[in-house]
Amino acid sequence: MNNEEKLMMMREGKVSSVLLKLGLPTMVGMIVSALYSVVDAYFVGGLGDSQMGAISIVFPIVQLMIGLGMTFGSGAGSYISRLLGKGENEQADRTASTALFSALGAGAIVITLSLLFLTPILTALGATETMLPYAREYALIYMPGAILNIFNVCMNNLVVAEGRAKLNLIAMLLGCGLNVVLDPIFIYPLGLGVAGAAWATVTAQAITTVMYLTYIFRGKSVLRFSLRSFAFDGTIYKSILSVGVPILLFQLVSGFSMAMTNAAAKSYGDPAIAAMGAVVRIMTLGTYVVFGFMKGFQPLAGYNYGARQYGRMRQAIRLCLTWSTFFCTITALVFFLFPSHIVALFSKEGGEMVEIGAAALRANAVIFPLFGVQMVYMSLFLAIGRAKQGGILSISRQGLFFAPLMLLLPHLFGLEGIIWTQPVADALTASLTLIFAVQETKKLKALEASRKNDIPVQNAVV
Repeated sequence: MNNEEKLMMMREGKVSSVLLKLGLPTMVGMIVSALYSVVDAYFVGGLGDSQMGAISIVFPIVQLMIGLGMTFGSGAGSYISRLLGKGENEQADRTASTALFSALGAGAIVITLSLLFLTPILTALGATETMLPYAREYALIYMPGAILNIFNVCMNNLVVAEGRAKLNLIAMLLGCGLNVVLDPIFIYPLGLGVAGAAWATVTAQAITTVMYLTYIFRGKSVLRFSLRSFAFDGTIYKSILSVGVPILLFQLVSGFSMAMTNAAAKSYGDPAIAAMGAVVRIMTLGTYVVFGFMKGFQPLAGYNYGARQYGRMRQAIRLCLTWSTFFCTITALVFFLFPSHIVALFSKEGGEMVEIGAAALRANAVIFPLFGVQMVYMSLFLAIGRAKQGGILSISRQGLFFAPLMLLLPHLFGLEGIIWTQPVADALTASLTLIFAVQETKKLKALEASRKNDIPVQNAVV
């Protein structure tokens, strides 16, 4: 599909069909990304609560690595798509090379510093004395291999920019599938334990890297990558970072919230950290489905807002609200009705870990039906240039509300406070979202009325 066909699809295509075409590939990709950590947790959980808790301690570092790849890849992808549409292929090549090598350079610096100060970092992230050896064992293998993850995430976004979503899907599914196969082999028959999970992940990532490198060196890519095309160009970096920095901040906030949870749960022992880590991964599967689908909603909303097709835009909003709320409600029911069965998949010892995890999963399920509303309007605001509202909502759930609540609620209610921090933060974020949504709906209705009456846009309510 060329650029003109894409524009015509967003302008005239059936809204429901356009949403599916744009959203499903990204949604599948996000699910595959989430499955890496879920698969590791599932097999490592069979080793014990300390081992399960150990990979939960490393999880914020994993989030940072993904964030670095997304910062440069997603930031460059948007700019590259526009350049290719204009026929400015040389500038597109410079942007792609600059983004890729900048991501690898930044990644190498972060990985080196993390390895130099690994023990203090893991301790600050909440590792107990019993968890620390396992966390170090996992991190010492995962961290050097994380450069592959950064490369893959960056390339994933760059390949999307040139319209090769199918390649991405194959590469990600192959890597995830290999991880599923290798995890139990490396952990149990080979007796590598936690280190086996790390080696399985790095090996799977390496296969995905090989696929992308083959794609590049065989000349199948529209973009051309080389060190000679790398440029310290202010225009390029501005275009990359204007989109990429908010994504990095979102990843950092997510990792920070997990670190705060681990630190708060530390005084309740390894089962509490393991339980909260399992719940985060379980909830991530649900949130990534919605988040991925919203990535398809954003270009449709942005295009129709710019084209002043406000009725079509509102139709897309209603569909996304309906679909996401339905999905979140069904998911919440499953989590609420069968929390012990689900959490038990990540525990060999059961007992306290499953009890704490089931309580936390059920608490999160209570408010999860409203998660779709949060994501629809956060995505909408970012798509139409409402940076203030979109930025506030993007950091509210796991930052603006989460951080003070995590400092307050455990102090007042102990372990119950830790369990309910995320649900309460979600409830407050949903309330703020509804306030912003009512205001934006009024503005859109006014703009739609001005459009129908041929009133200049500047005279409408904005």
